[in-house]
Amino acid sequence: MAKSKTHKIAVVGGDGIGPEVVAVGLSVLEVVAGKHGIRYEAVDYPFGTDHWLATGGTQGGELLPDSAFAEIQRMDAVLLGAIGDPRAPVGHVEHGVIMRLRVGLDLYVNLRPVKLYDSRLCPLKDKTPADIDMVIVRENTEDAYTAQPQFTDKGTPNEVAIQPMRYTRKGTERVIRYAFDLARKRNRSKKLLMIDKANAVRAQDLWTRTFEEVGAEYPDIARDHAYIDAACMWMVKNPEWFDVAVTTNLFGDIITDVGAMIQGGLGVAASGNIHPGRVSLFEPIHGSAPKYKGKNVANPVATVMAVSMMLDHLGHPAAAKEIEATVARLLQENVIQSLSAGVQPTSVIGELITSALAG
Repeated sequence: MAKSKTHKIAVVGGDGIGPEVVAVGLSVLEVVAGKHGIRYEAVDYPFGTDHWLATGGTQGGELLPDSAFAEIQRMDAVLLGAIGDPRAPVGHVEHGVIMRLRVGLDLYVNLRPVKLYDSRLCPLKDKTPADIDMVIVRENTEDAYTAQPQFTDKGTPNEVAIQPMRYTRKGTERVIRYAFDLARKRNRSKKLLMIDKANAVRAQDLWTRTFEEVGAEYPDIARDHAYIDAACMWMVKNPEWFDVAVTTNLFGDIITDVGAMIQGGLGVAASGNIHPGRVSLFEPIHGSAPKYKGKNVANPVATVMAVSMMLDHLGHPAAAKEIEATVARLLQENVIQSLSAGVQPTSVIGELITSALAG
């Protein structure tokens, strides 16, 4: 995107700790934007469980109205805190806000960097930052997540519940192609691992065939394959084997949380929901943690890393790298003492990062 433009960023704090960690992310954005001459306009949206309840809740409460969705479609990025609250039916607000954005904006890539910044953060024995530096590319708009559940004989001993895994050639090919391009761009091992379970879930043969066919167009990228159970095992045993991996929506959701833990936990893990060249959404991967709401104890590092990813997407790689390098240094020097909630106040961690960036 043009460096001279003013980026319009939709901000959705959401539920629980979301608004608190987003506030820190925005303070970091303000500092680094000033240093790098980045112009932006942040537009705040109230959507989440509080808004849903205030507008009627189960009697027709508002989730993400068409008017706001149309506005967001014309923006450059979305920064999201977290969605989820036990006062709403399970999945109701999440589907109404997050899934509408992901599917409605056709954000077909869920990008999950897995990078260790300091050895003390890793629960694996003898692993160092040199061993853990990978990116998981998760398909983001298909699979069981976007299928309608069906219940037969609900509540009886004969109940059957169905929510099918559904894949298309178009959806499979475009995310695999994105992953090959990323492996080429990263230029590390130049290897792409495809993860499926086609030996048991035969519908995923579409993934196997597409991977081989698209891979023929990338002779410089080595291809490898693993079933999801083996991939989870190898990620724990030998994370240094991984560079770029691509997988389905459901399996990607699982294995990226394994990746988050080996890099230090949910407190550092960020993600991008991306459609290249279009408005895309960036968020920490942790939940809303309602029990910590308003207590100033949540660790905001993952949201700060989401801001870094957002800036890279918007065409400001130097600013993105400065944020990442600053957070890494503060972790390595034990200035940020932990990624767990409650060790240091949310606001204090924010001030440590912004002060370090300001120089």
